[in-house]
Parts: sequence; structure tokens; C-alpha cells
Amino acid sequence: MTGPSFTHLIRLSDDTGLHEHADGPLPRREHGYCLDDVARGLVVLCREPELSADLVVLLERYLAFTAHAQADDGRFHNRLGPDRGWLDEPGLGDWWGRALWGLGTAAARCPVPWIRQSALARFERSAHHRPPSVRSMAFAALGAAEVLSVDPDHALAAKLLGDIASYVGEPGDTPDWPWPEQRLFYANAVLPEALIAAGDLLDDPQIRDDGLQLLDWLLAVESDEVHLSPTPAGGWRVGEPRPAFDQQPIEVAALADACARANQVTGDLRWLIGVGRAVAWFDGDNDLGLPMLDEETGGGYDGLTHDGPNRNQGAESTLALISTLQHGRTLLGSTG
Repeated sequence: MTGPSFTHLIRLSDDTGLHEHADGPLPRREHGYCLDDVARGLVVLCREPELSADLVVLLERYLAFTAHAQADDGRFHNRLGPDRGWLDEPGLGDWWGRALWGLGTAAARCPVPWIRQSALARFERSAHHRPPSVRSMAFAALGAAEVLSVDPDHALAAKLLGDIASYVGEPGDTPDWPWPEQRLFYANAVLPEALIAAGDLLDDPQIRDDGLQLLDWLLAVESDEVHLSPTPAGGWRVGEPRPAFDQQPIEVAALADACARANQVTGDLRWLIGVGRAVAWFDGDNDLGLPMLDEETGGGYDGLTHDGPNRNQGAESTLALISTLQHGRTLLGSTG
């Protein structure tokens, strides 16, 4: 496997934003755009240690899309139609949380000063809200963690990050199910990652350790011996059949993110096992032994089904691939 390629991300993008869906590698322009994906794009672009001129232009467009989606009260639209009209009202769904994650990452990591400043201003416009969803809150908490990592005195970010523990709750006392929800759903590892970040940056060892406990359990139940067997799109609970399909790249990428964070915070090399399994899942070390990426196009396949990969290469799956390979490059000392 090669290192992260942005070729397909550029293919999916235009002067407005990032096309959500693809037919194979071809963008399905008729389906329009969503903030969820554009915000993920901000995260992966700002994680790059060096940005080419093409990628800086892409980052600027993604930031402009995010700013356009933001309402005056700090809520966000999510879906933009192919005619460039919004298809929904501003809200506080997952896209709000991911927008704050993207804006916080841009504010902390982007090498372009004006982008950092603009992203922080947009983050501050929205960070006072509290969404109904624990995942939306967890995504936003990761953005707040980025802001705090460069400005430990940022009160608004500290308050947002500090509220994540009450959203997630403490691990349960049932050994085979400490998870705070009755089922695993999607992007599950974002919950423990947000706790680990909060405990670390706000100097609360108990919250950090709660996150590490949940992540340790999640990595174990989402593994089949030495390869990942992640929660499918329909969710999963202990006792239900495994392997289960349709497995989504977003679940694998979230696990890689969380394990990378745990390694950063604790220095414990065992968390690199999770990063390695995530990289290997895309490379074919999964329940069907089939690669989940297109080496020629640089795109990630949309899901692992009973019958093999869904070979459409949409934005979410491609960004999940890029994000995971970024961790592999940084933490595993390899390009893939």
C-alpha cells in the first residue's frame, strides 16, 4: 500500500466543495455536497505536514463551504444541492460537530495564518451550542481539543471539551459490556477519544482513564484475533453474529484516530496495534481478505459487504482511508 494520496479527493472536489457520492471513481454530481464530508476534508488536509499549492486551494474552498453553511446563530446547514441551494435548515446534528472538529483543526494546524484566524472565528461562533447527540458533541470536543492544544487558556474551547464527560457517561460495571450505550453504532471510537483528549488537556486523570478503558474494550470486540472486524452499518451488540456486514471505513478511521490519541497521551506503544490493524484493514487484512482501496485512483471503497467491497469511491470512505494512512505514516514509520 502506498501512503496517503489526495488524487481522488481532488477528483471529487470542485470550486464549490466536495461531492458526497461516486459511481466507482466518478463523482455523482447530481447528489450534491454535504458539510459532513467537507469538514472531514478540513481535518485531513490540516493534518498534512506539508501542503502543496493544489491542496491549499482545496483547503480554502472547504473552509469557504463551511463558512457558507454556518448560520448567524452558529448552527449549520448540511446538504447543498447540485444547484447550490441548501436542502435543509441549520441544525446541530453530526455535521455541526464535524464542522467544529474541522474548524478547530484548521485553527490549530493550518500553515496559512489567515485560514487559522478565520477558522477560529467560525469555531467561536458555534462553540456555545450543545447538541442532543453524543456523537455530535464528541466530534465538536475533538475540535475544542485542537484549539486548546495551541491555546490552553481558550475558555470557550475548555468549556466545550469539559462537557463531553457528562454526555458520554462513565463505563458500565458489566465486564462484557462497559460501553455507555446499549448498542455500538457508528464512528464508535470518537466517544473514548473525546474522553481521552478531555482528561489529558483538562488534567482529569479519571476521565482520561475512562476513555482508555472504553477504547481498550472497543478494540478487543472489534477485532477477530489479529485483524479488525468492525461494527457494521446496522450496529452490533455482544451475542449477535460475527463477522457482520456492511462494514464502513468510517468505523476503522475512528478507531485509528482514537488509538493514535491514546498513544500520544500515554506513550504506550500497545496502542499502535490498533493503528496497524486499521491500516491493514484497508490493505486487505479484514474478514474477507480483500483490499478496501483502489490503488490506481487513490479512492477508498464505500463498504465491505458479504459479497466483497462496494467499489463506489465516495468522499467519506476516501477521507477515512487518507486519515488512517496519515496515522500509519506518522506512527508506524512507513508509507502504508
